[in-house]
Amino acid sequence: MTKNNSSVEGPDGLVYTARLPLSRATLNWLADLLRGHLKKIGSRWRALPAGKIATIVLAVLRCDQRPGDLADGNGVHRTTVTRWVREVVGLLAARAPRLDRALKKIARKGGGIVLLDGSVIRTRRRTGAENRRNYSGKNKCHGLLVIALTDDRGRLLWVSAARPGRTSEITACRHDKLTQKLREVGLGAIADLGFVGLDDGGPDADPAVITGYKAARNRPLTRGQKPSNTALAAVRAPVEHGFAHLKNWRVLGKVRTDPAWATALIRALLVLTNREVAR
Repeated sequence: MTKNNSSVEGPDGLVYTARLPLSRATLNWLADLLRGHLKKIGSRWRALPAGKIATIVLAVLRCDQRPGDLADGNGVHRTTVTRWVREVVGLLAARAPRLDRALKKIARKGGGIVLLDGSVIRTRRRTGAENRRNYSGKNKCHGLLVIALTDDRGRLLWVSAARPGRTSEITACRHDKLTQKLREVGLGAIADLGFVGLDDGGPDADPAVITGYKAARNRPLTRGQKPSNTALAAVRAPVEHGFAHLKNWRVLGKVRTDPAWATALIRALLVLTNREVAR
């Protein structure tokens, strides 16, 4: 009697199918965008058609599938899938709206306010000096800080560059000159208590950033301040929905790539999120 010690899944491994929770319209739009890019750069051949490449990239972004697993199931190398993901993310990030243009678009539509919030995207723990820079004492984790603006319905308008997790939200907004650009178009932003002190306008200027009242140990909130905080919290609730839509992309569950590439990744996901929400 001979022994058969070969693996159950065979030499090529198991291949399974899974549902991708995205619309067909988003897939077709991304495939057309990739076809146009390939035609522009004169790429006459790829290992897989544009539609299949778009499906693989969306599986990496939406379901956080490992490139190596997708590569084995499609007969290509892992580095090829990684290169496709980087290429498509770069195309999408280039279509992300700029801050000044996003604010001008809201002002032209007659909007008066935008919603402002920040969130930390978790990353793997870095080594050396990068370890301390990316650690957020507020959230007790390693991550990257991202600032986002939404309209009054929670639709994402703009996301900032990804900065080290120890950066405060006020510092990130001042780096992007947010209050100055809000005043230039005549808009106001509603934010939470983490942005108290961001608006450094004069006493006679209209506030560009509206926040609630922060209580202190020896200065509790008054009877009029508590209802004001409750009303502002209700108004700014849709911005949480905007971040929730963005974090539906599981690749943001814990970013394992170089933080320098995270800005392009988040802006690419902003474009895809708006496509999904608007359909």
